Amino acid sequence: MSLEVAGLRALAHPTRLRILSLLTGTAMSAAEIARELDITQANASYHVRTLAAASYLVEVGEENIRGGVAKRYAYVLPERKGSQARRSEPEVMEEAQVLVYQAMAEELIRRARQAVPAQPQHWTDAELWVDQEDWDHAMRLVREASDVLHRRAHPPRTDGTIHVSATAALFRMRDEPRSTDQANRSDRGEEA
Repeated sequence: MSLEVAGLRALAHPTRLRILSLLTGTAMSAAEIARELDITQANASYHVRTLAAASYLVEVGEENIRGGVAKRYAYVLPERKGSQARRSEPEVMEEAQVLVYQAMAEELIRRARQAVPAQPQHWTDAELWVDQEDWDHAMRLVREASDVLHRRAHPPRTDGTIHVSATAALFRMRDEPRSTDQANRSDRGEEA
C-alpha cells in the first residue's frame, strides 16, 4: 500500500478527523483528547497512534502526570512526496478517497446539529462545468481560507474565540459517458 493510500485510510474515520481539528490549535495528550471528545482514553490513544503512524501527528513533548508520562501531540500537514512515493492503483486510491469523504460527511452531520441558528452561514453544493481559469481561482481561494483558519486556530474554549466548522471538498470529476438515450433526448431538446 502506498504512503498516499495509507494516509487517506488513516483519515477515514470521523473521530480521527475530530482529533486533527482539535490538535490544529494546540498540542494535547490522549487523556486530554479523550476528555474533550468524550471518548475513552484507550479509544483516543488508538486513534492518535493511527494518525501518528500516518505522519499527521507529531510528538511535541511530554509531561509527568500522577507518576506517569503523557506524550503531547500536535497536527502537522504531511509532506507531499510527489513522484518519490509509490503511486497507488487508481481503484485503491479512489476507494480510499471515498472513505475519507464518507467520514467527512458523517462529521459534517454531527457538526450541523450544533449549528447556531440565525448566525451567518455559507454552504454550497454543486456539480458544475467551469472554465479551468475559474476552477484554479476557486481552488486558490478555498486553500487560502483553509490556511487562514488552520494557522489562526486556538486551543478549544479559549476566551474570546468562537467555535466554528469548515468543511470543503473540491475535486475535478470524470465525465461519465452519456447513454444513447440521453444523447438523443438532448439532441431533440428534451429534458432527461
